Amino acid sequence: MWNDILALSGLFIAAFGAATILPFQSEIVFIALQVKGEIPIAWIIIVASIGNILGSGLNFALGLYIERFRGRRWFPVTQAQLDRARDWYLKYGVWSLLVSWMPLGDALTIVAGVMRTNVWLFFLLVTIAKTVRYMAVAWLTAQAF
Repeated sequence: MWNDILALSGLFIAAFGAATILPFQSEIVFIALQVKGEIPIAWIIIVASIGNILGSGLNFALGLYIERFRGRRWFPVTQAQLDRARDWYLKYGVWSLLVSWMPLGDALTIVAGVMRTNVWLFFLLVTIAKTVRYMAVAWLTAQAF
């Protein structure tokens, strides 16, 4: 039981970090837990999704206050990346959050904060995107292994 809790905690941290501007990858941990087969896949999907959604929420909050941090040497998102994400967001609107699981998605979740997107709509769309993504990873892993 404690091993499962530790494993799921590690997955949560990896998924949370993967959704932020930090260079994390959650798929390796996710797939390893799934292939090991000791934890029900539903729990793996739920924990990974919640971690990833909350990481996107941190990005949203960062977007709300980004003006305070812009131009700082340590800020890992370039102005060009933010501009590209803002252009995408303006072109496709709030629905672009449905692709927030993609590599550019982290920047889109920041831009959603900058654009003052309704927080409930933000979390609804991000929850759909992140959960469907992990369900797809689980399905693909099940097919491969």
